[in-house]
Amino acid sequence: MIKPDATWRELPQGGIIPEGGTAALYETGDWRSKRPVHDKTKCTNCLLCWIYCPDSAILVEDGKVVGIDYTHCKGCGICARECPPKVRAIEMKDESDFE
Repeated sequence: MIKPDATWRELPQGGIIPEGGTAALYETGDWRSKRPVHDKTKCTNCLLCWIYCPDSAILVEDGKVVGIDYTHCKGCGICARECPPKVRAIEMKDESDFE
């Protein structure tokens, strides 16, 4: 495993990729300008948000949405867009509203 603080001299030569990449190692949530807010009272647990989330940031337990992993959510809004129109259990809000 390559250390996150490795210098260029410590990297493998010749463009070798020593291991598969994973977004789990990188906290990308601070890129957001908008944040998805989940309303559990409206949610029908159709899991469309979970299926379409490119960051695997929708947290599901026992077949129900239990929250959003804001450490990895980039705020793309796909979850809110895919939430059924009659439900709208996920709404995008400005990140500045939470500071």
